[in-house]
Formats: sequence, structure tokens, C-alpha cells
Amino acid sequence: MNKEEQKKDRFEDRVVSVSRVSKTVKGGRRMSFSALVVVGDRQGTVGYGLGKAAEVPEAVRKAVAQAKKSLITVPMEKQTIPFVVNAKFGASHLLLSPATEGSGIVAGSSVRAVAELAGIPNIMAKIQGSRNPHNVVKATFKGLKQLSTTEEYLKARK
Repeated sequence: MNKEEQKKDRFEDRVVSVSRVSKTVKGGRRMSFSALVVVGDRQGTVGYGLGKAAEVPEAVRKAVAQAKKSLITVPMEKQTIPFVVNAKFGASHLLLSPATEGSGIVAGSSVRAVAELAGIPNIMAKIQGSRNPHNVVKATFKGLKQLSTTEEYLKARK
């Protein structure tokens, strides 16, 4: 096992959503499955992916492979996010806010999956609008990408 494989093995994955989808063609409907998966190492690195295939396990495998290609690093301070962020994707509006130590993860299942696999032990989230898991996961990543550490923020102000 080389170094790259060892690095990828430390990631844990969680299936957020599996949907049966169909495409109407000349001969009728073709059924397939789509899977939304979040991967993370519980140490600040997390990613998501969407896979589609004729069978569920293959769709999940494709989603995990795609998720490992879209990893981001989440800045944390005192086991929570540094400041409040708002994010919007589609019709989903998301508010992520820091929580005091011992609060845990106060969020819906989609945001919880991302926060747990990112290793954020204390965070609060509120979803307004659509609760579509695809849009909520994408809004969560959009919000997490807006974060920076206090040092980076102060450096940017100078």
C-alpha cells in the first residue's frame, strides 16, 4: 500500500441520500440510482460526491470516489467554527453558527453528517426554505468554504 492509498483509507464515508431515478426513453423507462455521500477524516477534512449507477452499491462507490476528489479543510477554533456564516444553494438557506463547548451538533441529518465527518464537535445550524438533502449539503459546503481562522481574517484586514 503506497502513501496515497494510506492517506485515502483514513476517510470515513456516510450515505446522506439514495434515490431511484428514471429516464424515459423510446422503449420505456430506464431505472437507476443516485447516491449522495459525504466523506471525512474527523480532523477537519471533508468532501461530498454524487454517484449514479444501475445498482446502489456501484452508485455509492462512485460517489465516494468523487467525494475524495472534492475535499476541503474546515478551519476550527475551540472545537467549533470561528464565526457565523450564511449560505444559500438553490432554495435552501443555511445558517451555521458556533456553539459553546459541550453543546454538540444541533443540526438536521444532512448538516450533521458533514459536521461529524469534518470533526466539528460543537455547531448549531438552521435550515430555512428547502430541506432537499442535495441542496443542504451543497449549502453547508458553501458556508464552510467561507470560513477562515481569526489570524487569516486579521491578516486580510491589514
